[in-house]
Amino acid sequence: MTTMGIDPAQLSDEDVVRELRQLHATRSDTFFHGSDDALATHTSRTNELEAEYLRRNPEREVDPLRLREGARQRR
Repeated sequence: MTTMGIDPAQLSDEDVVRELRQLHATRSDTFFHGSDDALATHTSRTNELEAEYLRRNPEREVDPLRLREGARQRR
């Protein structure tokens, strides 16, 4: 069930990325200043779009420094 907007499966790859970037950019304001309903909707939509992105990009590039071993190297 889509919480708002177009079903992520119907969006182009570019639209999914654009919407994710927008949601990530507005997360702090929604978290700190949004109503409980706004936060729940924001979280749900973000989860939908992230799941769709991961479904389309199962082999996405992962930065080695973002892995556990990379974190140990930074210490």
